[in-house]
Amino acid sequence: MTVLKIKDNAVVNKTKFKKINNITSKIADKTLEQLENEGIFLFPETITNSNDMTKEQMVLKSVNNNYLSSNVMGFLGYDNYQLIIESRFSTEKEDYFFQYLVNRVLKYPNIINLNASTNWDVQLSNWTLLLFPHYLKSALQKGAFKKYVYNKYNNSNVKGVVDVARHIQKNTPFVGNIAYTQREFSYDNSLMELIRHTIEYIKKKPYGNQLLRNVKDEVEIVIAKTPNYEYHNRPKIIAENKKYLVRNAYYHEYRILQRLCIMILQHYKYQVGSNNNQIHGILFDGAWLWEEYLNSLIGDIFYHPMNKKRKGAQYLFYTEKGKTGLIYPDFISKNSNNRIIADAKYKPINNISNKDYLQVLAYMLRFDSKKGFYLYPEQDNQEKLTLMLNQGSRYEHNVESRRDICVIKCGLRIPSFSNSYEEFLSKIKLSEKVFLKNFVTS
Repeated sequence: MTVLKIKDNAVVNKTKFKKINNITSKIADKTLEQLENEGIFLFPETITNSNDMTKEQMVLKSVNNNYLSSNVMGFLGYDNYQLIIESRFSTEKEDYFFQYLVNRVLKYPNIINLNASTNWDVQLSNWTLLLFPHYLKSALQKGAFKKYVYNKYNNSNVKGVVDVARHIQKNTPFVGNIAYTQREFSYDNSLMELIRHTIEYIKKKPYGNQLLRNVKDEVEIVIAKTPNYEYHNRPKIIAENKKYLVRNAYYHEYRILQRLCIMILQHYKYQVGSNNNQIHGILFDGAWLWEEYLNSLIGDIFYHPMNKKRKGAQYLFYTEKGKTGLIYPDFISKNSNNRIIADAKYKPINNISNKDYLQVLAYMLRFDSKKGFYLYPEQDNQEKLTLMLNQGSRYEHNVESRRDICVIKCGLRIPSFSNSYEEFLSKIKLSEKVFLKNFVTS
């Protein structure tokens, strides 16, 4: 097995990828949408609604003699070649920051071994298990999945199509029953059975019950809707779901959950409806994780419009025909007398420029804000940088900075080295306290 590890937001010379040319040729300069269509699992799911992780974004972008990685982290495999994209805050053996982001955003304790040094197949299996409760809850918000199924009966109350061969087999000599098949709209179908099999599989893990604790109600619904569950039917249920993937756009949450369940139950066979020569793996949107993590820190003092869920939409303009210029600022402070706009940026401080400036200034103008923030993860003890807005014109030789409007690049210090995950937790908690002081005094 040939493995290459790189980091997000990095510039890597192409020569480094020679040992995994087989996988590089499958992913280089391909969009996330293309990779998803080829079997890659993306988290979160609705990339078309995201400002940071768009379907046009690439995992590896070719620029001259280098490949540029983006905000995406995760694991990709092809044949006997593997590419692992860690956070840029990882060490040689551990990626505690990535693990911390996922645990905080998905609200799960540290119950699964996510060490970067763990075997590839074990890592992928652990990540799929960790994601299951999130997607189960999301899917069940639309209620239990119901579809038409064909049920076989053998009684005197005939309501469907008589099954002659089965009738002869079961009812000779004739005692009054008729074997027939009836098409019914039922909750106990192949997809709900697949979810049930996944739940039962997770329960057998040492940490299974703890992992499912936050979705206890959803688990009970699935169990109640699948009275015909039988363990020995698992291969049949998996095969049926691989053959009949959910297509209805309304049930896209179930389509994603279906793919994830198949990945979990097949262990290392991560392709859905594909052969062994296809690219497979899981990719995570680091920008989205960072934004949701920040919301868990500052959510009490900031509104958090959510582009993916179409919640908290704002508009730049009003015309005679109505509102226009749809925007989703990351964070809008709840203090209307001293409004602050904050923008989450999962990239190094030097990469925050140009369009980033224009975007935040537009939001500040819209909400009459005098102060804006760029919130980014920091590892180099970089002091926060205050940018005062200019006024005047170079043509008139009267350019000078304003004292009343500014934007601030404010980093949250990420521990650079820890001997254990517990030590990392204690260090980052201190960083969070220092970080929050920027808004208490604002």
